[in-house]
Amino acid sequence: MLNDEDNQRMCRVGANQPMGRLLRRHWLPVMSTDRLKIGGDPLPVRLVGEDFVAWRDDSGRVGLFDQSCLHRSASMSLARAEGDGLRCIYHGWKFAVDGTVLDTPNVADPAFARRLKGRTHPVREAGGLLWTYLGPPDEMPAFPDWPWMSLPDAQRLVVPHVQACNFVQVIEGLVDSSHLGVLHSNGLRQATRSDLGFAQKVQSMQFNLAPRLEAQDSDFGFYYAALRDSPDATTVEARVTAFVAPFTVLNPNGDIMSLLVPIDDTHTVFYHVFWSPTEPLNREPLRSRHLDFIGLTDDALVRFGLTPDTMGTPGTPSPANNFQQDRVAMRGGLSFSGLPGLIEEDVAVAVSSGPVRDRTREVLCGADVAIRRLYNALLRALDQPVPPIDYQTITGTHAQLDSRADWRELLPTLQTSTPQGDH
Repeated sequence: MLNDEDNQRMCRVGANQPMGRLLRRHWLPVMSTDRLKIGGDPLPVRLVGEDFVAWRDDSGRVGLFDQSCLHRSASMSLARAEGDGLRCIYHGWKFAVDGTVLDTPNVADPAFARRLKGRTHPVREAGGLLWTYLGPPDEMPAFPDWPWMSLPDAQRLVVPHVQACNFVQVIEGLVDSSHLGVLHSNGLRQATRSDLGFAQKVQSMQFNLAPRLEAQDSDFGFYYAALRDSPDATTVEARVTAFVAPFTVLNPNGDIMSLLVPIDDTHTVFYHVFWSPTEPLNREPLRSRHLDFIGLTDDALVRFGLTPDTMGTPGTPSPANNFQQDRVAMRGGLSFSGLPGLIEEDVAVAVSSGPVRDRTREVLCGADVAIRRLYNALLRALDQPVPPIDYQTITGTHAQLDSRADWRELLPTLQTSTPQGDH
């Protein structure tokens, strides 16, 4: 149980809120870079409760503009794309992607434009994503150079979906191992028949619904271990998740990262990042097979209202229609949840608990080790910002260990605090 004051501090992402200030001091993913075509139309972006416009000029450079024009606040999403800059249609002021004011046609003084700077923000393109920093310039952290960013495009698959709830609710599902064998029981049974690497790594979770759970604080957040004993108790399967405050989760499979970025207080964009050092995940037929198993195909996302254009569309699954749950399939033993796939199941349970869940009413149990640790890590980061991180050393991992071994032996030697076990 969490008191309401801490719940609000942890969840609210506006510029004047504690979590909002923390998020703005990190590099945030904005969108997939392939959405921005050279010289194309400006695209509206909503991020941490604010509105922006992203655009790529004729030289291929990307800019992230405040939505409001510097002059009289007309929307820059209406602006003309003119090769080297965006021109506001209200009075014709024109801005380059770095904020340089290129033209102010309603002001005769040629020196006037040189005294101004448009409201743009630092951007980087890496790993198939556009990233931005929205905080104070003198507090800009190092860019998060995760190892998967250096892989060829063919070996990296980045897919976003959106959902109508606060970002902390989405993170919770990723550090909660005990729900996997229950909520996702249909998907795990299918995994036993799949030759996909992802599926083979998760098969065992259907056989032990109450793993032993432990956590280890770290400077950047925490590690969380789900431990499942073998039938003869001689070995233990350790699946270790890493949480990097305030919005990054590294899956125990070792080749999956989740970025849970607030659109605003009550909407989240979930970037799924899959990679392989050898396989062309982002090429057909492997791409479609992978996305189909997870439930991230374009058709699946549209049907469930998980794209920016379909979220909230009347008739799509939502709390109002019980997410179109198939009760006939549930009663007939064909589906445990009555929902069509892994992603849809996770979305339904997260969104069903409300736009910002009231955590004063929850009853935590021994299976919620990482949920407690998540709350603590986020609240701690509000007062003690995450220190510089070596992104090359942090990973999720899994292994079969001797029953006498300590799973912490799997962790990187850097950036771990004094061991603390929760049971």
